[in-house]
Amino acid sequence: MSTIVAVCTVTQLFPVPDSGLMSGIDKRPVDGPVTLLTHGVLGDVQGDSEHHGGIFKAVYAYSREVREAFAAERGEDLPDGFFGENLVTAGHDTDEVLIGERWRIGSAQIEATCPRNPCGTFALRMGDRRWGRRFTEEGRCGAYFRVLAEGEVRAGDAIEVLHRPDHGVSIGDAFRGLDAQQARALLDWAQHSGTVLYESLVQSALTVLERAGEQYDYPERLRSTGRGLGLGMGL
Repeated sequence: MSTIVAVCTVTQLFPVPDSGLMSGIDKRPVDGPVTLLTHGVLGDVQGDSEHHGGIFKAVYAYSREVREAFAAERGEDLPDGFFGENLVTAGHDTDEVLIGERWRIGSAQIEATCPRNPCGTFALRMGDRRWGRRFTEEGRCGAYFRVLAEGEVRAGDAIEVLHRPDHGVSIGDAFRGLDAQQARALLDWAQHSGTVLYESLVQSALTVLERAGEQYDYPERLRSTGRGLGLGMGL
């Protein structure tokens, strides 16, 4: 059975000297329930609000099995939350989650939105200046989610998949790079279902199609940074 084996929030802020910011990447497992809100996990923080957080990046999930594989390869201890993840899964590969896939965990409902791209803070956290390249080459990014129904989640909660879209495009596919067929399938699905996609995901798909010699008219109302008012829909 797929489960949430740990729920993590910020224990202490992580200094980033180059930017002068204090990052929330240092997350640790907590006991008891944690509330998932539309704008993020209660008790969590983002030091760089320009690139982190927002409706589409409210919750970050990562597979324990994948993180432990990284740890074994590096000969290091990388405990739950070390990658900055809020939700640690077991028995469910977060890279194979489809964009738009919906889960029920505890009393909350969440929807997969986009991959996590490694930043300089992540490299600093790992103590490895080349970590971003290594992480990207491995193609195992974990999944960001938006919160459809606020609620509480705790370690041990089952992951109930409520819906899997038929476009077949996973979070990992988007991270590793879409081909034209995948880009078209994703944008077609978003239009037919009326689903707002994360802005950079839309731009990547349109770029792929443009390079393939295709023109695609995608509506502005179905693309967003997730940082607007209300539901964060709209640039």
